[in-house]
Amino acid sequence: MDEELKEYLEATFARFSAENREQAERLFAESRADAERLFADSRAHTERLNEESRRHFGVIAEDLKHEIKLVAEAVMTVDQRLTREVGRLEEKMDSGFSETHALIRFSHADLDGRVRVLEESERTRR
Repeated sequence: MDEELKEYLEATFARFSAENREQAERLFAESRADAERLFADSRAHTERLNEESRRHFGVIAEDLKHEIKLVAEAVMTVDQRLTREVGRLEEKMDSGFSETHALIRFSHADLDGRVRVLEESERTRR
């Protein structure tokens, strides 16, 4: 091969190598910049979503507090009504038991009197 051709090919190869290296470095730098931009965008989007989630959770928590308060008030109302009803039923039962005891005493006294009359009549007949 001719020396001049060899030098030409080496110079061309060196120039292509330098151009390829520059182009590769430029593409690498562009890719890195794009990746950093995408990462920053992704981070900003994630932070926005986190903030939105916190706000949404706060609203839900406040609503739940309100609902729990309503349930607690309803439970207290039911408890008060139940306490009153139990008291009323206890009074009614006490009254009913008192009447039943009075009837039993009356029946027992009446029966006792009748048995005594029968026993007396039996004694006098003998």
